[in-house]
Amino acid sequence: MQIFIILIMLFSQPSFALFGNDTSAENKNLLASEKNTISVFERNVKSVVNVSNIKLAKTGWFFHAQETEIPAGAGSGFVWDSEGHIVTNFHVIQGGDSFVVSFHKDKETYEAEVVGTYPQKDIAVLKLKKKPKKLFPISPGKSSLLKVGQKAMAIGNPFGLDHTITSGIISATDRKIRGIAGVTIHGMIQTDCSINPGNSGGPLYNSLGDVIGMNTMIYSSSGSSAGVGFSVPVDSIKGIVPQLIKYGKVKRPGLGIGLLEDRLKDYFGIEKGIIVKYVDPKSTAAKAGLEGMQRDSRGRYLLGDILLTIDGKEVNNYDEIFNVLEKYKVGDRVKVTYLRGKRKKTTSLTLMEL
Repeated sequence: MQIFIILIMLFSQPSFALFGNDTSAENKNLLASEKNTISVFERNVKSVVNVSNIKLAKTGWFFHAQETEIPAGAGSGFVWDSEGHIVTNFHVIQGGDSFVVSFHKDKETYEAEVVGTYPQKDIAVLKLKKKPKKLFPISPGKSSLLKVGQKAMAIGNPFGLDHTITSGIISATDRKIRGIAGVTIHGMIQTDCSINPGNSGGPLYNSLGDVIGMNTMIYSSSGSSAGVGFSVPVDSIKGIVPQLIKYGKVKRPGLGIGLLEDRLKDYFGIEKGIIVKYVDPKSTAAKAGLEGMQRDSRGRYLLGDILLTIDGKEVNNYDEIFNVLEKYKVGDRVKVTYLRGKRKKTTSLTLMEL
C-alpha cells in the first residue's frame, strides 16, 4: 500500500520534478559555440532596430493631387546612445521623406529624423522623436584587433524578417570596396555571415557581444547572400558618428582646391596626378601659390598645376586624394608636390575645413 501511495505521489508531480528543469537540461546538451550565439543574440537583440524609409508620392491630377506616404525600402540599424540616436547605412535612408523605427517585441513604432549623413562611408544617424521607456545602446568593440577566422554574428532584418541572427567568421580584413558615394571605403570587414537585403545598417558582433562593424553590402550575382558580405569597421563609425551628432556633418580636411573631373584627364593627355581646376582665393592653397586652370584670349583652356603627391603619397584621382586626406585632421600641415608646366615644385600648406 505504501509503495502504491509513493508511486501516485511521484507521477502526480509535474514532469520537471522527475527529470529536472527542461531548459536547464537542454542547455547542458548545447555546444559552447551554440551557447555563445544564443547569449550574444539575447543580450543584444534589443539594440537592433528595423528602419523603414517612407517617401511622399503625389496622386491625382493638378489641383486635386494629394500626397500619399509609400514605403520606399527598409533596412536595419542599431541604438547608439540613450539619447535616441540610431545608426544605419546612408543608402537605407537615401531619398526618404520620413522614417519609422521599430524595436524587438515592441508593438509601437517610432518616428525618427535625420541628424546627419556621411555617404562616403555609407553612414547615417537618425534621432527618435519619441523614445521607448528604455533604450539599449550597443557596446562598440575595436575592429583594428580583428583576426581572420574569428567568429562573427550579424543581427538584422533580412527580407523584412525581424531580428534574425546569422553566424560565420571574419573572412578578411582591410578590404577596399567602392561605396555608394563613388569613393572606395578602406578597411572594410569581409564576412561569410549570411547578409541579405534588409540586413543593411545592422550590426556585426564578435563573440563577446561587442559591435565590430555595420553590415553594408554583399557580392552576389543573384542579389542574395553568397557568403561574401562587407561591413564598415566600427573604428570608422566611432570617429564619424559623434561628429554627425554634434555638427550634423563630418569636418573633413581639404586643400581649398577644385579638381578637374577624372574623365577629362585623357583630353589633356595627363596620365599621372590630378589637374587643379580652380583654387579658392581664401584658401591656404592660394597662399601657398597653387594655380588653377585659366582661359587665354581665344577662349582656350590652359592647364593649371597638376597635383602629384601629398606627403609622398601619390594622388591620381578623386578617390585617392579623398582617402589620403581622410587620415589627417583640420589644421594638420602637409607637403604637396605638383607640376607646373614641365617643372616639379613642392610647397607646404595647412589643411582647412571643407
